[in-house]
Amino acid sequence: MKTHLTTLLKSLIYGTMVPLMVSCTGEHSHENLLSYIDTRVGTAASTTHTAGMFGKHTEEYGQALPAVLEPNGMNFWTPQTQDTELKCIAPYYYRDSLFQGFRNSHWIVGGCTQDYGSMTLTASFDSLRCLPEKRATRFTHEQETATPSYYSVTLPDEHLQAEMTGRSRSAIFRFSYEKVGKAYLIVNPNSDEGEGYIEIDTLQKRIYGYNPVHRIYQGWGEPAGYSGHFIIDYQKDPCDFGTFHADSLFPGQTKIGHEKNIGIYIGFHVESHEQILVKAASSFTDRTGAERNLQQEIPHWNFDQTRKELTAIWEKHLSAIEVETPDQEAKEKFYGAFYRASFLPRTFNDVDGRYPAFAQQDSILQLAQNETYYDDFSMWDTYRALHPLINLLYPTRGGNMMQSLVHKYEQGGWLPIFPCWNSYTAAMVGDHCIAALGDAYVKGIRNFDIETAYKAMRQNAFESPAKEEDYRNGMGRRALQSYLKYGYIPLEDSVPDAFHTKEQVSRTLEYAYDDFVLSQVAKLLQKTDDYKLLAARAQNYRNVIDPATGYAQGRHADGTFLKEANAFQFTKFITEGAPCHYTWYVPQDPYGLMECMGGRQHYVEKLDSMFSEQRYWHGNEPCHQVAFMFNYAGEPWKTQQAVRHIMDTEYLNAPGGLSGNDDAGQMSAWYIFASLGFYPVCPGSPYYVLASPSFTKATLHLENGKTFTLQADNASKENIYIQQVTLNGKPYTRNYITHKDITEGGEMVFLMGNTPNKTWGNAPEDCPPSLVEVSE
Repeated sequence: MKTHLTTLLKSLIYGTMVPLMVSCTGEHSHENLLSYIDTRVGTAASTTHTAGMFGKHTEEYGQALPAVLEPNGMNFWTPQTQDTELKCIAPYYYRDSLFQGFRNSHWIVGGCTQDYGSMTLTASFDSLRCLPEKRATRFTHEQETATPSYYSVTLPDEHLQAEMTGRSRSAIFRFSYEKVGKAYLIVNPNSDEGEGYIEIDTLQKRIYGYNPVHRIYQGWGEPAGYSGHFIIDYQKDPCDFGTFHADSLFPGQTKIGHEKNIGIYIGFHVESHEQILVKAASSFTDRTGAERNLQQEIPHWNFDQTRKELTAIWEKHLSAIEVETPDQEAKEKFYGAFYRASFLPRTFNDVDGRYPAFAQQDSILQLAQNETYYDDFSMWDTYRALHPLINLLYPTRGGNMMQSLVHKYEQGGWLPIFPCWNSYTAAMVGDHCIAALGDAYVKGIRNFDIETAYKAMRQNAFESPAKEEDYRNGMGRRALQSYLKYGYIPLEDSVPDAFHTKEQVSRTLEYAYDDFVLSQVAKLLQKTDDYKLLAARAQNYRNVIDPATGYAQGRHADGTFLKEANAFQFTKFITEGAPCHYTWYVPQDPYGLMECMGGRQHYVEKLDSMFSEQRYWHGNEPCHQVAFMFNYAGEPWKTQQAVRHIMDTEYLNAPGGLSGNDDAGQMSAWYIFASLGFYPVCPGSPYYVLASPSFTKATLHLENGKTFTLQADNASKENIYIQQVTLNGKPYTRNYITHKDITEGGEMVFLMGNTPNKTWGNAPEDCPPSLVEVSE
């Protein structure tokens, strides 16, 4: 893949309909930012550096997609090289050399989950091959263009070029044929359960179908209570049509359903250089919803107009942050990360505001005017940096997402833990819808119902479902009663869990953090008794830090710790990691953690060893705050060094450029914050920890109309250390900034150098303030 094309050449390749300089907001102009993005980054096995003993995870796929989409839109329109909706298999992998078609994917991007409610369409020439593996046709990446607003590929054996652009709920395709002959359009619902349905109306030139959604996860097969409905419109009169089931063709048949490997085919006579246009749209409600979505989003047959519209949407979205640097590749990595951080949560409602009720069967609800309902919150991942990024750049959208969580509580009875597929799931640990809701409210976002949200959060923190089955289905905090009884979850607790693992220490640490965030909301709402109780519970992390070692450790109900030397081993009481990773999961109280470790010096020594002994593992989220923890000990230069090293070695502008699953955009949101030079170590607080700004200049164009500029004089790959800082012209020695510092607008100027300045930001008063208060 070429990574250093000139901006002019990229403009020609990625969007000839778009001028090099565009005005997206009416307030500022900028270059064509889409030209920096190759959406195939993260679609191959990792080629990054993942250190030491955890290097076995480098073979993971980033599970990203080369999708055409609107930011946080409903569908991720993607080329397909893999025919399945099963768990952990993405629709597209860079390694593949055969193209199967275009899919309206609902893949939870960057995770090991499943696709759902999708359909695939494709065009072929000369011979009719219907099944995806039989119609699969050669393509090369050199004849592929992949941007967020436009995708094209040349299919030499089909003698055609296939192009795609679209909107949130709809897409338009252009198939250009090189020679005279017979062309085919093939459409199939992607139902691994064999419950899809499809029909054709040749008078209306329309195909309609649906695919019931199932939550097939860790052996589950429960219906989610709704389907992915789709329509496909075509312009040209067909010369024949029919249905297929496996290898059997049924010419002239108009409908087929409820079997695996079914679909519709249409045949057309085409001339040399003829173009065939096809439009598609989907809905999670019904056929009428899909029809309305298409009519409102793409009412015409102008491919270039839709491409131009979607390009403008992306340019406006990306222009929230403008970066200046002579390093072309740095811009490509930054805006590529911005793209991947713009998938989820996804829009779930139709253009008319209808959407399927959360965790219910066959119930359609109506939104208030101008409201959007979002779903697929990969919350264990995204509360850390993705939601804080949305709250900073797009607070109105962030508030709408939080209101969607409120709706889920109102409809399902419990605030979900990990809401995906518009259902409860038993995925992951913690209670981080609380973290996301609390972060939004603490940072001044008010366009959601905080009183109902607080009621939901409090219920999760203090009550348990009546039925064990509800625990297993993802309602309430698992092992809450043990957590309340002991102040930690003992090893004897079975923790009802669909994954058949225990993860007691990780759950304890995460619940303590969630209790902290909820305490901050209670304080703002003047719920004093709740605040005091929750602030005390935020100290429960101390109960699983072994004073003998200073590391997180499993603990029995009688209070004794395990005696095993397991700090650097994967264990069942830790989620996806080792105790050395989760030991640092105390974002609400690093100073208390220092006490548990025996003081600041022991804290620093252990933190140093995470990097010197190659224990740091960036490919999974529990480590994401670790590099920033030096600031709390008054050694910010070590944070500057560690963060830059991670940026340089764990993110590459290449197909295998991610060190693990992108996890719904969390990995990429981390990179965006890190490259700007600050990071939300503790969402639910108003503080960001400073690191090493990597751009000569970065300007945040905020939703309130103000701008915040970070200027890094002398910044380069070598000059990674902060020498001095000014904020709005005044000397600044704190190694953190506040949310208010940014949202009020201003300018932060850094002088960078190639050697650490160990006197800047090292005084106790310059370190982030303590957040936890213990009531007497």
